[in-house]
Amino acid sequence: MHVYQLFEIWHKCDKNQWMAQDSTRQLRIAVVEDEPAIRNLYQTKLELCGFAVQTAPNGHEGLSLVRSFAPDLLLLDLLMPGMNGDEMLELMRAEEWGASVRVIILTNISRSEAPMTLRFLSVDRYAVKAHHTPSQIVEIIYEVLHIKPANLK
Repeated sequence: MHVYQLFEIWHKCDKNQWMAQDSTRQLRIAVVEDEPAIRNLYQTKLELCGFAVQTAPNGHEGLSLVRSFAPDLLLLDLLMPGMNGDEMLELMRAEEWGASVRVIILTNISRSEAPMTLRFLSVDRYAVKAHHTPSQIVEIIYEVLHIKPANLK
């Protein structure tokens, strides 16, 4: 993790800058990431941006989390102990409720090194952690969830 990424977490999101077009409820994001510092970084950043966030440290706990939390979006690492992200995603997609969850893969392996099964698992975006700041990931989340900046309405 780069120093600028750690510093950036303290730059609070302007919750009024971004608004869901039908802002009747708080959007839910599940973060499944084995590295505690990265997991906590994204949880804090996303909560500051107004999302309801829950986390899990591996694919087994992540699958239980998404079943109970019913997130609008899943931010998913690939390389984790116990059950990798692609295995978790395959199990989630096999269930009726899991077919509609939006997914952003956030990992440190390149797309060319990623498991081939991801092509068939309806991944919305693929991002390499080392190439994106938390604020850039938030922008990707808004893009995937079709949320526009309030000043563009």
